[in-house]
Amino acid sequence: MNRDERIFVAGHRGLVGSAIVRCLRNQGYEDIVTRSREELDLLDQSAVAEFLSGQKIDVCIIAAAKVGGILFNRSCQADFLYENLMISANVIHAAAINDVRKLLYLGSSCIYPKMAPQPIKEEYLLTGPLEPTNEGYAVAKIAAMKLCEKYREQYGKDFISAQPTNLYGPGDNFHPDHSHVIPGLMRRFHEAVRLKSNEVIIWGTGNPMREFLYVDDLAEAIICVLKNYSDAAPINIGTGLDCSIRELAETMADVTGFKGRLRFDTSKPDGTPRKVLDITKINSLGWTPRHSLKEGLKETYDWILANGIFENQQALAV
Repeated sequence: MNRDERIFVAGHRGLVGSAIVRCLRNQGYEDIVTRSREELDLLDQSAVAEFLSGQKIDVCIIAAAKVGGILFNRSCQADFLYENLMISANVIHAAAINDVRKLLYLGSSCIYPKMAPQPIKEEYLLTGPLEPTNEGYAVAKIAAMKLCEKYREQYGKDFISAQPTNLYGPGDNFHPDHSHVIPGLMRRFHEAVRLKSNEVIIWGTGNPMREFLYVDDLAEAIICVLKNYSDAAPINIGTGLDCSIRELAETMADVTGFKGRLRFDTSKPDGTPRKVLDITKINSLGWTPRHSLKEGLKETYDWILANGIFENQQALAV
């Protein structure tokens, strides 16, 4: 990937897209094309086709997606399936017919079977049933990956897909109902400290094991993959390390300065019992993450405080 190439980052305002743009600029890439949702609706096939036909894009990174936490995912499966299918199909197809040299589609570790052997290797894809609470989202991601694979097989397109683990960092969605586990917990702990609460409620039993990757580390991995990887098979991006939700909550308490007790609400779903990726393939390209979980959480919380992210927002009951 040359530094004078024209790079389109779809979803540049999101957690992942904004980190990719930061990383590209830090590494000397200047011709970065972005469009807001108001400027380009990725659900509109004709608009996407018209946009890519006039931009002469060399490299396309698809970081745009409809995302949400476990409760939002479970209750809006049709929306997650439809919107993610349309976004990916529109951009991938338009990139193919407009001679985009290389395309990277960002999937998710939720594409793997719920009871996949651990750590999860790329070849475990489609070997068992998915986690029911986010099946719609996962099916859309799998379909997009397969679309990249088939354009490679049929038309020789250098379209690849990468599967990141659970992500967090600056630019995340901290909505009290629609966020993923780390931003949701970080908001709860922040509000507990602010309101001097002696308790924070954690969804589920605290037993599930999860892997978490700081988003700036992901951005560096994506550029490494674009430079060094070309294959129909997906490539995992993670840390190769996991922790329990209880351990995550304890680390979050330490980072935010919360001194009270943790209460686990077992009426809420746990999701997949364990999920950690095998990262042998990306390690072989020379990439490893730079941040430990505690370091990443601290940088994220420092960013929240410096930017007043929770100011003027309705306090979350804790």
